[in-house]
Amino acid sequence: MQLEIRPDPTEVGRARRWARSRLAGSGIGADEPLAETLILLVSELVTNAVVHTGCPAVLRLSLPGSASEEATVRLEVADTSSCAPVPRCADGDATGGRGLALVDGLADRWGWSPEGAGKRIWCELDRCTQDRREPASAFGGGTSAFEGYEGLAYEAV
Repeated sequence: MQLEIRPDPTEVGRARRWARSRLAGSGIGADEPLAETLILLVSELVTNAVVHTGCPAVLRLSLPGSASEEATVRLEVADTSSCAPVPRCADGDATGGRGLALVDGLADRWGWSPEGAGKRIWCELDRCTQDRREPASAFGGGTSAFEGYEGLAYEAV
């Protein structure tokens, strides 16, 4: 399932509402930590696409087909900007600049890849019977994509 996103900051709220409505029919309760984390990740990735690219985007959400206790939820945001996510440091007083650091800390896995003339940023959350959250492994190397960086964000170059 997917949602077309216009390059307008008000689209972030619409994307959250859309994702919540999709969760309602998936067997994932709105009060589950997984749902709350997913909505935060939707906010961060859609905000990055809208604010930093100024291009339309597509939000894709893949939910488990049943209320299985172990399943993976995948979130993707594709946009038409060829600018890659670039780490940038945000100082302690900055009001922004921490979006990808949040994604890195909350998702079980995340990464990005070129898609056509643009790119696709994705993240996955595992729904488990026990909370076994470990640092995200963005590219399969067993470490976070931004290990050693502090206060990172997406920045168009």
